[in-house]
This record gives sequence, C-alpha cells and structure tokens, in this order.
Amino acid sequence: MPYPTIRHHGAIDGVTGSCHQLEMNAHSSLLIDCGLFQGGDERVALDGNVQHPPINFSLEGIKALLITHVHADHVGRIPYLLAAGFTGPILCSEPSAKLLPLVLEDAFRLEFSREPKKVERYLQRLQQQIIALPYGHWFSIEQAEALHARIRLQRAGHILGSVYVECDLVYPNTGLQRRIVFSGDLGAPHTPLLQGPRSPSRADVLILESTYGDRVHENRSKRQERLESAINRALADHGTLLIPAFSIGRTQELLYEIEDILHRRALLDPGLPVPVPDQFLPVTWPQLPVILDSPLASRLTRVYRELDSYWDVEAQKRLAGGRKPLHFKQLIMIDSHAQHVQAVNFLANTGRPAIVIAASGMCSSGRIVNYLKAMLADPRHNVLFTGYQAGGTPGALIQKHGPSGGFVELEGKRCIIRAGISTLGGYSAHADQQGLLDFVSGMQQWPEEIHLVHGDEPARNALAKELLGLYQAQNKIVDLHIPTNLKPPLGFQSQ
Repeated sequence: MPYPTIRHHGAIDGVTGSCHQLEMNAHSSLLIDCGLFQGGDERVALDGNVQHPPINFSLEGIKALLITHVHADHVGRIPYLLAAGFTGPILCSEPSAKLLPLVLEDAFRLEFSREPKKVERYLQRLQQQIIALPYGHWFSIEQAEALHARIRLQRAGHILGSVYVECDLVYPNTGLQRRIVFSGDLGAPHTPLLQGPRSPSRADVLILESTYGDRVHENRSKRQERLESAINRALADHGTLLIPAFSIGRTQELLYEIEDILHRRALLDPGLPVPVPDQFLPVTWPQLPVILDSPLASRLTRVYRELDSYWDVEAQKRLAGGRKPLHFKQLIMIDSHAQHVQAVNFLANTGRPAIVIAASGMCSSGRIVNYLKAMLADPRHNVLFTGYQAGGTPGALIQKHGPSGGFVELEGKRCIIRAGISTLGGYSAHADQQGLLDFVSGMQQWPEEIHLVHGDEPARNALAKELLGLYQAQNKIVDLHIPTNLKPPLGFQSQ
C-alpha cells in the first residue's frame, strides 16, 4: 500500500461523526477527531433503536488523537475510544484543553455513568492524556529512520480553541515529503470573540469540510440588527423567545451580541419599555431577563471568560471599557433541575417577556425540549433558530412544519406548533462556499488532492464543481475525492 493514505471513519455521508485516520506508514498513524453521529447520521439497529457509535477500526499503531475543536460531532466518541483501549496522547489547542474535559464529562454522565468515583477516574485518565499545544508551533510525533512526522495547529475561527491541523511527513529513505492539512470546521468572518482563519502556505493533500459548500451566507455584518428585530417581533407577541443553541460556540456568540443590544438600548433610553400588554408587569429593556438554562453551557461560558486572552481585538476593547460581554447583569444562569422546572412553568403561564437560550441546538435533547413541550402550542411564544438543523432532528421538523401549524414528536409527546417559528441567517459558525474556496485559493501552493467531508451530498457536489472551476481557471490540476460509505471514493480530475 502506498503511504501516506487516509481512511475516513465518519463525516463522509453527512455533517456529523468526524473521524479521519492518517496512515503515515504500515506501523504509525494519527487519528484526527472522534465525533458522534447525530440526527439523520445516527446508526440505527434493526429494532429501530439508535446504536451507540462503535469504534469499528483498529487502534494498533495510532500514535495520537488530534482534536480540531470540542463540538460533540468531533469529540463525542472519545469515551468509546478510551473504553476500546486507546491510551495515547490527545493533542489539542490550549483553549480546547480547558474546554474538552467539561464537554466529555457531560457526555460520560449521559452515556456511561453518573457514579462520582467512575466520573472522577475517567476525568483523571482524560487529563493524563491531554497535551495542550500553542498555536503555530510544530510538535514532533515521530522521529524514526523511516519517518519524520510533525504537526502544527492553526486557528480555524469556528469556536474558541478550534484549529485546522497541518501534518508534515518526511520519508528519509525515499526522499518523499508530504504536507497534509485537515481543515476541521472552518469559521466564517464577523464571528464574535474569535480571530478569523488564515490559509496555510501550502498543502499537498487537503481534507476539507463542506457543510455549506452549496450556499453563501447572508450578510453577517448585519446579523445583530436582524437579531434585535427578531427579539422585537417576539416580544410584541407578549411571550418568551426560545433560542435552541449548542452549549459551546453559538451560546457565547448570542450572549455577546445580546449584551451589546441591551447595552445600546440602555444608552439610547434607559426607560424604553418592552412592548407588553398593560395587564402585565412593565419591563424596560435594561431589565429584560436573558436566561441561560443549561448547566454545561453555564460552565463553558465561565471558562470562555477565563480564556479572554484568546478573544479578538473588538472583544478585548469591550473588556477594557468595563463591559462584561458574557457576564452582564441581565444574565440569569439556571443550573438546578428545580430552578429549570420553575422557570418553564413561570414563563409558560405568564406574559413576562424573556429570552431563553437552552441546549440542544437541534432540539433533540436537553432542557430546550421541556420549554418546547410547554410552549409550542401557545402563539404568544416564539422559537428562533440560529443554527444548522440536521435532517431528521426535531429542530428540522419544527422548522418545516411550524409555519403550516403542524406538529412534532418530542420525547413521545405530540406537540402542536402554534408558536412563531423563525430562522435567523448569518449565524453559522461554518465558512460558506466562498469562504471554503478562499481557504484553498489563499494558499501559495494549492493542494494536488482534496477530500471533501463533513457535508450533505448536495453541498459536497456543489463545492466539488466550484473547486474544479477554480482550478481550471488557474490552469491547475487537482484530484478531487468524495469519500462515501456506499461506494468507493469518487475521483474527479480537472482538465
């Protein structure tokens, strides 16, 4: 077998389950990410139940696991990987090293055990395997007679700590040198708190995500204005605005921008009332409660605050000016289950306006489900989607059937949808088609080979077409692969 070669163990028929193996030679390989399958990508057994995601590949020769970022679709299979016997180092950025144990502790409690001693042993083992790497520094993986291998992490701009991975491989016996780049999830411009990604100088092989390979995002620079308008519309209905959001990344972005809206409103008119009926308690904009109802999101937000040295320039200026973008006075963090139940009942039965951010982002689990079960049938309330809803998830079904007054099944309960349903564009944390093309064209040496992963079929095919056109316009040649579980990799070559 010629080396290096790449095997894909996930994110090849959809946008979840990222897991890729770089086989450097017959004895050494690297694993890049090990994520959960979610939504329509989940593996279903013959009895109709979702199967636990297996580690259906050999661990022999895997020198290290590299983490691009801590979203569950990139790290959620790590507990299974450890259970299968992986004892090697887990390499990630310094912010991800702080965030990863929180994410995986939550996953362990949900999937394996809540017994304190077992959780503690698991976390101790995890901490022993994590190695935090600074951005932009080469780290040696192997220095043997037949192989010199090193990796470098670069900012990806997707969530705090996210990276793309550069792998340099040198084979002294043959003189072969290859640089292989794994994009992870690339971020979009105008993302709060984060510095944007910069293209690497070169790549021989690129494994590129394609989540939004078939579209261009709405104008992100105006998204905060659209968020404010959505809040106004929801409050005019005299109820609660529910925003499903994953615990890390989107939640912190929303808090950052909501704080800015409330700050500006307070400066314009401290007494400006929120539009609510006279029979209800008047609320001014500075008093509007913003409820973060997710223990994990609260813990991750606190870590985000501790990692403010990694924030971008704009966020640093707000801090220097005395602002608290992730810890403003209107923010209420709900941790206990009793407080959660109380909040659901209170907001479902009163007209007091509030903004609730709760996980999960696709409404498949978590506390957002209880809010939806209690409020979807009431037209006073509104649901605002700001993120991608994978096919088959409750979020996607609510988006589809909500405008027509349909229903959705939530934890076995049929819920009629009378609440307002809207989707706010411009909040994707992924690069769009143009951003992905710019990542490639921004390299001084373009890749000779590209694998398109982490995208639905229409997105992968659309991006493939655009990439071929990009190469043809520059009289360059590329081998373009779309790996799949259903058939051998499909190869394209520009003429």
